[in-house]
Amino acid sequence: MDWQTRRFRIDLTKPRVMGIVNVTPDSFSDGGRHATAAAALQHARRLVDEGADILDIGGESTRPGAAPVSVDEELARVLPVIDGALGLGVPLSVDTLKPEVMHAAIAAGVDIVNDVQALRLPGALEAVAASPAVGVCLMHMRGDPRTMQQQTGYDDVVAEVAAFLRGRLAVLAGAGVSAERVVLDPGIGFGKTVEQNLELLRRQRELLVLGRPLLLGWSRKSTLGAVTGRPVEQRLPASIAAALAAVLQGARIVRVHDVAPTVDALKLWGAAGLPAVPESAPHPRTEAR
Repeated sequence: MDWQTRRFRIDLTKPRVMGIVNVTPDSFSDGGRHATAAAALQHARRLVDEGADILDIGGESTRPGAAPVSVDEELARVLPVIDGALGLGVPLSVDTLKPEVMHAAIAAGVDIVNDVQALRLPGALEAVAASPAVGVCLMHMRGDPRTMQQQTGYDDVVAEVAAFLRGRLAVLAGAGVSAERVVLDPGIGFGKTVEQNLELLRRQRELLVLGRPLLLGWSRKSTLGAVTGRPVEQRLPASIAAALAAVLQGARIVRVHDVAPTVDALKLWGAAGLPAVPESAPHPRTEAR
């Protein structure tokens, strides 16, 4: 299992850690801490020193209820950070849903587009398809950050997430984007209730039948607060537990705020010889129940 990105072919035979660089004043967990390019770059360097395999740079919050920012504002936030981080020796991802930002970030040298809308906005698919090697993460979400938590009615959340991601894979294939460039994210916390998020974790391995690596983002999410009763700044233990549970269920990439403790936990996981993918995972050619 590899992930082909612009400058790097990422080996996913062991779990990888994607470090979050929020260049925003209003992200749910660390809004404002790295809102300037200088602070964000300092944070990015620290995450790489702590063992981040990938950096995910975002200039617009996607927390529930978040208001959109203009294209110009988002570009002003992310482009200086991308430029400064290109020499850090790890793949760079831009976390955006705007085609204009995708085009500019790709032109600036970014390796991956991470889109919570799974390239559904007009022009987004074309932005990625026009570049022959840029990687992409397709995430499941209903609605947008302002409306997603009003759209949580599912008959079977796992089956419906799988069907959505399968459909998006087919659309990308039709546009000439090879499967080796794509990873999939079920969208924990995006248009889902606490129980639905936990159901996705319990049955996550069913998504492996889609045949592409899974990227999971549980770090500091509100579901962890609902389970533990802890505020966002006290969710590190639960975040690590969720990351390890996701890996046990077949995740190849975990997207986290707290890189160093997650890397340490995964080092112990590897030293113990625990599997990166469950032995009971269904074969990609089989059908999920």
